[in-house]
This record gives sequence, C-alpha cells and structure tokens, in this order.
Amino acid sequence: MIEGLLNNAAPLIMAGLGALISDLSGALGIFIEGFMISGAFFSWIFAIWTGSAFLGTLLSAMLAAAAGWGLARYVRISGANPFIAGLALNLAASGITLSLSAVWFGTKGVLLNPGISIPEQSTFTALAFACVIIAAIAINRTVPGLRLRASGLAPEAAASKGISHEQYREAAWAMAAFLAALAGAALTFRVGAYAPGGIAGRGWIALAAVYLGFRKVWGVALAAIIFSFAERIGFSIQGIGGIPATALLGLPSALALVLYSLSMWLRGKHDLPA
Repeated sequence: MIEGLLNNAAPLIMAGLGALISDLSGALGIFIEGFMISGAFFSWIFAIWTGSAFLGTLLSAMLAAAAGWGLARYVRISGANPFIAGLALNLAASGITLSLSAVWFGTKGVLLNPGISIPEQSTFTALAFACVIIAAIAINRTVPGLRLRASGLAPEAAASKGISHEQYREAAWAMAAFLAALAGAALTFRVGAYAPGGIAGRGWIALAAVYLGFRKVWGVALAAIIFSFAERIGFSIQGIGGIPATALLGLPSALALVLYSLSMWLRGKHDLPA
C-alpha cells in the first residue's frame, strides 16, 4: 500500500518541486499544468520515434526546459504579466498537443503503445525522491540556491549585490518546466498510453502543494503524498452507492482548497517564515 501511494505521488512531487522553484524566484508557476500536458504528450511521441522511454522522457523534459526559459525571457523583454503568460501557455499546450496528435496520428484520442518498453513505476518514484534530495541541498545549501531565494524575496536588494533576479527567474522557470515535463511523462508511462486530459488538473494541485508545504522542499513532498492519498481514497470508494462519481473525482481538488486555506491561516497565525 505504501509503495503504491508513493508511486502515485511521484508525478505530483516533481510538479510540486517545479512550482516551488518558480515561486521562490518570485513568480507563481501558473504554467505547471501546461508543461505537464506537453511533457505527457511529447515524452510518448519521442519514445515512439526513438524506441526508448528514457530518451523520450529526457528529450521531452529538455524541450520543456527550453520553452520555460523562452517564456520567462519573453515576459522579461515584453513586460507581459507572468500570470497571464502562464495561463496562455496552459491553453496553448492543450490545443497544440491535440492538433499535433490529429496531424501525426489522425486522432485526438488515446495513443496506444506501439511496442516500446514501459518503465516500472518505481523508476519514476526513485527519480522523484532523488529530485527532492537534490532540490533540498541546492536550495538551502548552495550559493545559487540562496541567491534564488534572495532574488525572489527582495529583487532590489539582490540587484544591489549584483544578483540579477531576471536571470534567476529564467533559470527557475526552465527548471520548473523540466520537472513538470518529467511529471507529465511519469503519468503517461504509468498508464502505458497517452490519453488527452490525463493530467486532470494536477498542475493546479501542485501549486497548492507549495503553500501547504510552507514553501519547503520536504513540505511540498509531504503535501503531494497527502493529495495522492486523497485521490486513492476517492478511487477506492467509487463503488459506494449514493456518492456521485464527479464528487469523488473532485476530492483531491477540494482537499487542495481546504488545506491551502488552512495552511494560509496557520502561516498568518504563527507568522511562519517563508
């Protein structure tokens, strides 16, 4: 049961870490959902083209990182609102993946496995917790990590010390997109096929996990596990009569809202440091 819970939580852990890194740079990672969608699609496509799930995942994540950097660069140069730019990316990701699927495969539906080897779920679980350890060390124990936090908390003060908060935001968005794409790939390979809509709003739950985890690496990982536990409860009680299926499917999102509100209340009450 514990192994299954951790396997289920792995994609959300990686997406949550991406959202955290973006948030520490001073901008909420609204785009996480979009890069999860593109990661789920392109990891499958690249895996089909290369015959390797590993290469498919890596190429998809690298493509997402380049797009994340480009999005941050565009926001910096144009002065666009980061929130609106992130929402636009989310909408574009859904439309682009459906259109490419129709052009390349003649369908906007499920893309079945053409015969590639599917990684074990435990592979992505190990990857997720490796990312947690690396992120905890990088953010809290390295100079770039400390500068990232400084540039997000006080951009003007950081600039006076020669730290460019714009460059750190660009790097943070690239890393956030990379992790979100890994999360999308994990969801696709867990199913063993690409299914449109398979992300099912997990990018938004990843954002909530950042604040439920009090903007701490291990807190985000724990929050992701809690949300995954709620999702498993929803699936396990679907057979109980009288409970609408839509209510059960919305249980993780409802829990995200409740726990987010609770975490904000606790933060205000105890004045917890960011």
